[in-house]
Amino acid sequence: MKSNSNRRVAAIQTTCVSDVAANVEQTVSLIESAAQRGAEIVCLQELFSSLYFCQTEDHRHFELAEPIPGPTTERLCAVAQRLGIVIVAGVFERRAAGLYHNSAVVIDTDGSLVDLYRKMHIPDDPNYYEKFYFTPGDLGFKTIPTSRGKIGICICWDQWFPEAARLTALQGAEFLVYPTAIGWLAEDKPIYGESQRRAWQTMMRSHAIANGVFVIAPNRCGVESNIEFWGSSFVADPYGNFLVEAGTEPEIVVADCDLDLINVARTHWPFLRDRRIDAYGPLMRRFIDATTP
Repeated sequence: MKSNSNRRVAAIQTTCVSDVAANVEQTVSLIESAAQRGAEIVCLQELFSSLYFCQTEDHRHFELAEPIPGPTTERLCAVAQRLGIVIVAGVFERRAAGLYHNSAVVIDTDGSLVDLYRKMHIPDDPNYYEKFYFTPGDLGFKTIPTSRGKIGICICWDQWFPEAARLTALQGAEFLVYPTAIGWLAEDKPIYGESQRRAWQTMMRSHAIANGVFVIAPNRCGVESNIEFWGSSFVADPYGNFLVEAGTEPEIVVADCDLDLINVARTHWPFLRDRRIDAYGPLMRRFIDATTP
């Protein structure tokens, strides 16, 4: 029997096709499977309802966007209420004509859409042309309280910035969730391959350690155009240990997270206590050199 401090969480990694309705129905089925395994918080990959369309700059892809609330979020709200679970889902948000965000919503066990986060750091790399599609988030970093725990969200490229994790954790997050779409470009894999995948996991495990929180990282898998998404979704504890890690195929990973471990980690490794908040002002500068006023 699970204690009051224990939360069973799931990360869903899967492949996607061009049919949005098919992706949503496939994901709903996987959410149901996760709930059957006892998951109370189920986390989906970035932009789960479509192919990762940012590999090209094509105005037709804006047709994939939806308002929040909208058809996909309303479908997930009904699923969350029926199953009595919390869902974290990445959505291509149509905020207004010509204004779009890469967002994630948090839905509580009663089916209510509690809040959303808009991706703050927007990349622009080969096959990741996100600046063409997404306006940077304007809601800041936030932690969203739910009936199953306090959930902080950052999205994919956000994961490389320790400031984002810290500011989210300082608002009381027990879980940092990173909906992700990351993989190898065909020409890069033979050269960089495994080191890229390890760097991705190491960075987020370091957020778990530095902030004394659980990290949940659902990534997509499969090959889409020039990207081979590497899966490898995982859950890490506040010491950075893998509680569970997926392979490269579609998979639901489930882990039990004892929230009491957060206090244990933070009192034994008191990083939050020892922060020198009086000395961090220079972080507000782009760079520090002899010419910085």
